[in-house]
Amino acid sequence: MGRVTVRRRVTRIRDGVVSHRPDTLAAEEPMEIRVGSRPLTVTMRTPGDDFDLAVGFLVSEGVVHAAEQVASIRYCAGATSDGGNTYNVVDVVLAPGVKPPDASLERNFYTTSSCGLCGKASLEAVRTSSAWSVTRDPLRIGPEVLTALPDRLREAQRVFDSTGGLHAAGLFSATGDLLFLREDVGRHNAVDKVIGHALRAGMLPLRRSILMVSGRASFELVQKAVMAGIPLLAAVSAPSSLAVDLAAETGMTLVGFLRGTSMNVYTGAERLQPQPVG
Repeated sequence: MGRVTVRRRVTRIRDGVVSHRPDTLAAEEPMEIRVGSRPLTVTMRTPGDDFDLAVGFLVSEGVVHAAEQVASIRYCAGATSDGGNTYNVVDVVLAPGVKPPDASLERNFYTTSSCGLCGKASLEAVRTSSAWSVTRDPLRIGPEVLTALPDRLREAQRVFDSTGGLHAAGLFSATGDLLFLREDVGRHNAVDKVIGHALRAGMLPLRRSILMVSGRASFELVQKAVMAGIPLLAAVSAPSSLAVDLAAETGMTLVGFLRGTSMNVYTGAERLQPQPVG
């Protein structure tokens, strides 16, 4: 399988002093996702948890929502010079009776690690209907639970410590316990890996849970959380206006700028107890 990190020689300049040294970088490689041997999309990702990534992507796009809807997942043979496997093509076989992806989901060009929506063949395909509603999710938490999450997320990032170049997504319980975490050069990939792992473990919908992400909260991340039945998305940075609109529309609690003891609650403040003042 592909490496999570790679070493590259760099020229370092500090206080006018020039030196040469090896540096550890987060690996980035293309991965093609196929469904029933039919190419669906190519995403730039950090190798690792590739099956979770592929299945999580299908959850986000409304293709599957239960483990039994996936018959098998496998790597397809690559095209290396020695006839080996690049581990960069994953084929998902759906269970009998499961409808394959709509043609509108097919990407016109590859998905970069920074944006998972740019290649949509149809903008209408973005607003996918979820199998579950988060509106009536019983999750209620204290603000102090949320303020502890960024540090817990950061402490669990293994690869970030050596590269400083990966996003993280962590799924937490209502009491703030980290259930599992995934890292990737793409924030949307990290979320798909979390959701894919949850589906393969038979955990969907992810009720009474919190998704914490290390970057900003985009429209796509809100959509992915809703598709997995997650009632609360928290981010250390800002949300976009469309992310806030979608969170409000679906009944999700969206928290941004979660740093230290402060946060901005953009939607769903009723899930935080005690109630925010002002």
